[in-house]
Amino acid sequence: MKLISIVLGVLFVVGVAGVFGGASAAGSAPAVGAAAPDFTLNSQENKPVSLHDFKGKWIVLYFYPKDFTSGCTVEAHNFQRDLAQYEQKNAVIVGVSVQDADSHQKFCTKEGLSFKLLADTAQKVSSQYDSVMTYNDAKFSARHTFLIDPQGKVQKVWLEVKPDKHSEEVLAALTALQGASASK
Repeated sequence: MKLISIVLGVLFVVGVAGVFGGASAAGSAPAVGAAAPDFTLNSQENKPVSLHDFKGKWIVLYFYPKDFTSGCTVEAHNFQRDLAQYEQKNAVIVGVSVQDADSHQKFCTKEGLSFKLLADTAQKVSSQYDSVMTYNDAKFSARHTFLIDPQGKVQKVWLEVKPDKHSEEVLAALTALQGASASK
């Protein structure tokens, strides 16, 4: 009887830990309306870039797992394809992953990317944005996106991203948010 109580107690603790402790990367991401956590990371040019450098602009802050992978390449190509539309809307694209600045520079050169890719090698910023995942015992940035307004507040969060259609989704949200703020 005592053994059954111990086993049930252990199962309860494991179950609670699984529900709360093992929550998905979406558990504590900056919420809509919250100030976007500021940071400074090196870009593909190995120069420091801070989030506050873009104050007064809309920021598409997107986290992605790895340079040169199929989904990440499609997502980056689509952001690059639509870059002129973002610029017309006073928006910048900023990508973050755990690769170093050299990997980002090679990725930008090979894929013709002209927006900033930031190196989060210590996973500090990815952690601040609750955008870290583990795959085969390695840490990567999770595929999440945060749309930040010119005042530095998070206006939209995507935690389930499909790389092939994502840029179009972000542009649509940006257009809607700008339309809503213009009508106020």
